[in-house]
Parts: sequence; C-alpha cells; structure tokens
Amino acid sequence: MRSDALNGATLLGPSHMGSAASDMGMTITEKILALASGRQRVSAGDVVVAKVDRVMMHDVGAPGVWDVFQELKSRGVDVSRLFNPGMIWMTEDHFVPPPDPKSAENVRLMEQMADMYGIKEYYRFGLGTYGVCHTLAYEEALVLPGQVYVGTDSHTVTSGALGAFATGMGHTDVAYILLNGKNWFRVPETILFRLNGRLRDGVMGKDVILRILGDIGADGANYMAMEFAGDGVRAMPLEDRMTVTNMTVEAGAKNGIMAPDEQVIEYYREKGKSGFPALSSDGDAEYRDVHDYDLGRLEPMVAKPHSPANAAELSEVEGLEVDEAYLGSCTGGKYYDMVQAARILRKANRKAKTRFVVVPSTTNVYRRMLREGLLDVFLDAGAVVGPPTCGACIGGHMGVLGPDEVAVSSTNRNFPGRMGHRTSKVYLASPATVAASALEGRITDPRRILGGGN
Repeated sequence: MRSDALNGATLLGPSHMGSAASDMGMTITEKILALASGRQRVSAGDVVVAKVDRVMMHDVGAPGVWDVFQELKSRGVDVSRLFNPGMIWMTEDHFVPPPDPKSAENVRLMEQMADMYGIKEYYRFGLGTYGVCHTLAYEEALVLPGQVYVGTDSHTVTSGALGAFATGMGHTDVAYILLNGKNWFRVPETILFRLNGRLRDGVMGKDVILRILGDIGADGANYMAMEFAGDGVRAMPLEDRMTVTNMTVEAGAKNGIMAPDEQVIEYYREKGKSGFPALSSDGDAEYRDVHDYDLGRLEPMVAKPHSPANAAELSEVEGLEVDEAYLGSCTGGKYYDMVQAARILRKANRKAKTRFVVVPSTTNVYRRMLREGLLDVFLDAGAVVGPPTCGACIGGHMGVLGPDEVAVSSTNRNFPGRMGHRTSKVYLASPATVAASALEGRITDPRRILGGGN
C-alpha cells in the first residue's frame, strides 16, 4: 500500500529514489501521482487511478456533493458510509456569516453531513477557529507535502506551494472520492517557471503570478502543472508562495506546485508533522516549456478588467480613481498580506481616501492582528474590518460593488460581476498596492509611499 511505501520517508529527491528511478526523469507532479497510484513511474498523458489523501469541502461545495449523494441513492447506491471520514475536513467560509436564508440552509446541511458521516475536522464560524479554506489548510497543517489533495474549490491548487498535488474538483468527482477513496487522473504535462533573484520592496507574490498570467494567457496552461523553482522561490515567504500557486488555475492549470524546501520542512516540524516525502523534480525531467524570470526586475502589476490574465504594469493605470479598496481573500487576507499592507499605512500615517474594506482570511490571522496591533493600524486608517469570509471576493456580501463602481482588490478573479454588479470593474493587485491605493483613492504604486520611487 502507498502508506507502507512512504513510511518513514523524509526526502525523495533524485538522489533518494534509487538508480532506476533517477533515470526516469520525472517531475514532482509525476512522482506524487506515481506514488499515489502504486507505480514506479508515470509520464504526462498517462491515466492513473490514484489514492486521494485529503478532501476539503466548504459551504458552497458540500451541498452539491450532498445532491450527488441523493441522486446516487435514488439509483440504489449505498451512500450511508464514506470510505474514510478521517480523510475529510470542512470549513464554512464562502457565505458566512450567512447573509441570507439559503446560505444559512447550506451551513445547516454541512452540520448534518458532519453528524451523519462522523466528520470530525470541521471548522465552524462562530465556534472558534474557521476561515478561508486555502489559508486554513496551511495554518492547521491539514495537507502535507507529497499528498494528493482535492477540494470543492478551484483554488485548492494553493496547497501546491507546500509540495502537495492539490487540485479542485467538481461535486460528482468529490462524491466518488468520498465513497471510494480514489479517483482517476490524467497525468498533466508540466511547464517550469524558474524564478531567480529577489523581489524588491513593495513587490509581492501577487505581482509575480499576474506577470506570468499576462505572459502565457488565460488558457496558457490548460490541464497542465505549473511548477515553480529557483532561488526566487526560496526567497519568498511561504504565504507569498501560496498566492502564486493559488492563481495558476487562472491559466487553466490542473495544479501549481513548488518542491518543499527547508522553510517548508521547518514549518511542518513546528506543527509537529514529519515523515512526509519532500519530493522534487529530477534534473532530467521533461517539461512542456520552460520560462525564466528575474524577480529583481519585476514591477508592481495589476490585472485590468475582466480577466486575471489581462495583466499590465501598474504604471499603465496609475492614478485611476477607485470607489473601493478591498484587502482580503486567499490571495490577500493571509497574515503576511496584512503585515505588508499595514507597513504602508504606518509609513503614511493618514486616513484612506476611499472606501476601505479589510477581511482577515481566518480567525488565526484576526487574533494575531489583534495581538500585534495591526487592527488598530487599519482602523486608524478608516478601514472597516470584517470577520473571515470569502463573501466580497465572490460578490456575496461584505464589500459588494454597485453599478459602475471601480475597485482595486487583492482577490484572485475580476470577471464581469465577480464582486458585485456586472457593470462594476475590478483591478486585481497585491496587498501592498491595495493599501497604497486606499490611502490615495486611486491606483498607486506602493513604492511611492515606502520611499522606493517607481
């Protein structure tokens, strides 16, 4: 079994897989899927049946899975027991606190599912720790390097920053996995992005992925793995890396991934987690394409309406007036994101000139902001600080835009109507840019406030 094969393994890079494996030339994505399917090697294009280690459901996805179960039940399929309730974790994050009766009904349905199937890892709003699923997965060490992890959310790819094969799936696939513990996957081709150098002050992981999306387009990695490597990755904080992998799905990618380095291993060690395979790609692995980036030359970026791939250097739109600055979501509400935004507010020491909405992504982030005085920084700048939720990012609540309003937002999508009215316009940007823009009431290069010019 796969668990036996991985027992006690701490590193399975090229020099630790044996001479036969070393000659295979596999990528990290291929290695994970090979282990999960009990194969010595797999190649891009292979179809495998792989064991799934972890499954995430939230208050938008779980009701859809429940509906599939009811349909299967009507056909005579036994859905009274799950393959392994211990592989599942759930959180309420999208429409919480519930803004309407339907949202409250979905939360109630999740409670019933947890009780019926004995799902113990359940993070509920108003009862302690909860928050945006992709940040919570990291904070609570719910997903480990080398694992196959699926979720009822397209941005499940976020956890690839920690060395897992992480991907979002539809309700039917997730329902099948819950009942059988496995699913089929076509092994994706891999595009390698070599990130070298170090980001300058005021430039963040969001700028990196927006630059890449602008270069390869919204369909530039359809059903492919986007792998990131290089000393530029190693220089990034883990939470900034997560922003990069999070938005790989905006290029159509099956997964985004980074080989776990010592920073990742140490993080899990602090969480009491060890014995996982810290896989890395072989030196002779085959890639569909390779792209090189010098992070030291990267400028702050924005994604103009209405696509994350409609990227441009911030200088092209600098000065554009905005009605709202939104700081939150899985690409803007993490602790590191809040720290970078607060730096700018402290430096300027004045109030925002436009509506400023700040939403920490989890209660853990919220508590830390409170302990370290960051809440006061945002409140002193005039911001409204809300409870953890995905609400505004999906146009549900807590910052929804009205007709023709313009927002600069740290979220990950800016499709028509994504954050509210279909005539509203969303410019995606880094948390640093959002904070600077809130202060000026117009899209602003954060380096102007930090003192680095542009």
